[in-house]
Amino acid sequence: MPATFRRTKIIFTLGPATESEAMLEKLIGAGADIVRLNMAQATHEWTRTVIRRIRAVSIRLGREVAIMMDIKGPEIRTGDLAVPIELKPGEIFDFTVKPGTARENAEEIRSVDVNYRDLVNDIRVGDTVLVDNGLIRLEVLAKNDARIRCRVLIPGQLASRRHINLPGVKVNLPSFTAKDRADSLVGLEAGVDFLALSFVREAADITHLRDFLAEHKSKVGIIAKIEDQSAIINLDEIVRACDGLMVARGDLGIECPFEELPVIQRRAVRTCLTQGKPVIVATHMLESMISQPVPTRAEITDVANAVFELADCVMLSGETTIGKYPLECVQILDKIACRIEAEDDSAAPQLVEVNTERMRVLRSAVVLANSLPGSKLLTFTRYGTMVQGLAALRPVSAPILAFTPLPDLHRRMRLLRAVEPYLMPFASEPDITIENAIIHLRRLGRVVPGDKLIVATDILSQDRLVESVQLRTVS
Repeated sequence: MPATFRRTKIIFTLGPATESEAMLEKLIGAGADIVRLNMAQATHEWTRTVIRRIRAVSIRLGREVAIMMDIKGPEIRTGDLAVPIELKPGEIFDFTVKPGTARENAEEIRSVDVNYRDLVNDIRVGDTVLVDNGLIRLEVLAKNDARIRCRVLIPGQLASRRHINLPGVKVNLPSFTAKDRADSLVGLEAGVDFLALSFVREAADITHLRDFLAEHKSKVGIIAKIEDQSAIINLDEIVRACDGLMVARGDLGIECPFEELPVIQRRAVRTCLTQGKPVIVATHMLESMISQPVPTRAEITDVANAVFELADCVMLSGETTIGKYPLECVQILDKIACRIEAEDDSAAPQLVEVNTERMRVLRSAVVLANSLPGSKLLTFTRYGTMVQGLAALRPVSAPILAFTPLPDLHRRMRLLRAVEPYLMPFASEPDITIENAIIHLRRLGRVVPGDKLIVATDILSQDRLVESVQLRTVS
């Protein structure tokens, strides 16, 4: 085993600062587990190129990482402006949904177009409109079929194509847009491992995407990004429907009162732990390191809290797309996670529901591993259920050494806390597969003679497979 085993996984977002082969080698070598592709600005040509590059570098290093395509989802933006508008406190300002429509007092009231024509049907008088990541705040005074009239509450400079947030407003935009469909088809063709669906509001949004994947015979995992108040209301059903959850704190922090954000994060993580689903804490984790070589003390504590909460992954965004110190960011996440995991050596509270025979067997394996310091869990999977069950039970210190014969599942296991995935063909007899795995681990230096292995697997008994737990000592 490595000198320090890190259970919390690291996701980084690819961009100009990290897309070169040389930097990819450094980041993957430093322990990054998943590469995120943000499709908000990405072209299809760039996407195909970088996916090939990531795969080539991973194979060369002998450490295949997963690729997560983050599709843009529905969004409302302002239109183009010849020059930025400096909005003043108390100013009356219009958002127009029918460009070119004549308006009363047009010479006195400034305006900007928006890209969503049905906005006038969704919004109500008294609602709040936030622009440019919440830096500008307006209140709706009146509306008609052509425009929404507002008063500026918090002023600022309004530039072209700024993002609009509408706290508490149910927007009837489709969750899976035409752009998302086109981007996803490129991702499926190129072999991404996860699709992250933006602005998930209810379980039906995930079902729609899953139907699309079924049409294309894809097993890609679905990560649901929660980013507004609707998602918080429907959190339980969203977690049940998805393959993993991302607490996307950027838009979430705009849509919800800021003092609620830590409460929402904790609730989201606990809901995932209860349902046995992986969870990612994302956005602004080391934001200051976009331009500074070291994080703030508050950022260090923020990362530590995500680890204390037992999140599966922490994620970097701007830090690794345009930041000056992408490698240092990954190294710092690694250091913080390893230190906190070493400190928090007590058994996690039993949150996941253990209501099947398989989960009871897996729990017995984890209890045994927790009682044997220095032991390791060994498991074998074709569908991912065994390894996901073990990861959901949050073993205290034992790594989960998970073998599969399937390359796509091998990569997807990178998402799961404490899991070290290995690719290996399975023999026809389970016992031979176990012996081959131990030989492979010895060859890699992951186990040595005397190590205790708790093997959670299926064994052949009277022509049928049954779940079992074995204790083996490496010879």
